[in-house]
Amino acid sequence: MNTSERTKMAAGEWYTCLDPELEALRVMARDAVFEHNSLPPRQRGDIGPALKSLLGVVGPGARIEAPFHCAYGFNIVLGDGVFLNAGCTILDTAPVRIGKGTLLGPNVQIYCAEHHKEAAGRQAGLEIAKPVEIGDNAWIGGSAIILGGISIGDGAIVGAGAVVTRDVPPNTTVVGNPAQSVRRG
Repeated sequence: MNTSERTKMAAGEWYTCLDPELEALRVMARDAVFEHNSLPPRQRGDIGPALKSLLGVVGPGARIEAPFHCAYGFNIVLGDGVFLNAGCTILDTAPVRIGKGTLLGPNVQIYCAEHHKEAAGRQAGLEIAKPVEIGDNAWIGGSAIILGGISIGDGAIVGAGAVVTRDVPPNTTVVGNPAQSVRRG
């Protein structure tokens, strides 16, 4: 059975990102992102038209400030009233779900792709995609980095500059690199 690289990516299996189909999807995303980032704010609205149609789901009142970058777009789900501040990057090789009322500060980065540990695998473009789930009413501080496979619970706070390498329970505050809990509840 000949399984496409996109199918492998969606299944969370090792795939090569150097695949022509995946490159074509990334080109579509870059075009939509370019439009979003280039439109005057009054014309763009909350999210540029091409980017909004590319994203998986966009809840009412969701807003993405420019500049913004994503890898594919179709894997991104934004709940009602989600706010992504300027400079956010989402490398959405896997689903990224951001719950309602959640705020992302400037330059937050979400990385779903994990590259192969062996140099030959990296040179061959091998990656594995791991989803990210951010609950409702969370606050992700500026320049935080969230790695693939992470779940951040409802009401959690991730301090500015934190690198999140483990799940964050609901109503917990984490800070630092790697992010460590400083408060619960």
